Amino acid sequence: MTRPDPQGPGEHPRLPVEVRRSARRKRTVSADIRDGVLRVSIPGHFSVRQERHWVERMVERMSAKYFTDPAVVDDQPVPALLERATSLSRRYLGGQGIPASIGWVTNQNTRWASATPALRTIRLSHRLQGMPDWVVDYVILHEMAHLIEPSHNADFWALLTGYPRTETAKAFLEGAAFAAQRSPAHPA
Repeated sequence: MTRPDPQGPGEHPRLPVEVRRSARRKRTVSADIRDGVLRVSIPGHFSVRQERHWVERMVERMSAKYFTDPAVVDDQPVPALLERATSLSRRYLGGQGIPASIGWVTNQNTRWASATPALRTIRLSHRLQGMPDWVVDYVILHEMAHLIEPSHNADFWALLTGYPRTETAKAFLEGAAFAAQRSPAHPA
């Protein structure tokens, strides 16, 4: 079945989606783009609910992979992020840890962000875009804390005690990582 995937405000144009059910496919779900159509292959025994879940998930994955925000230019400084980091640093880190450069990247799929203390740079995964501001703020603070204290020792974690949503943000990110890595063997 092929259907256009609706486009929400501020979203990238989406390709039509074709769902292919296979009796031979037992657990795996895959997706690819061919001739301008996103083809999602699922096991034949999946329910309508499971199909909808996996189609949405694969559309998100493929959109993140191939249709990133045109404003995201890998490893280029983003002035608005630097302003945000500076404000967060003044509020929660006593003005310490302000990066020389902070920007979005599309090549970080297993971590939310990274910092290079020697260069005082921070790179945020594009996967954070669309998450609540308080989660992104935590990630920025976490990386700025690495500019002050590179390791995850007691001094590092003490730097983050002033941010009131540290534990909630960590839990949110753990949940997001879990959801992104769920196996097709355990469909919702």
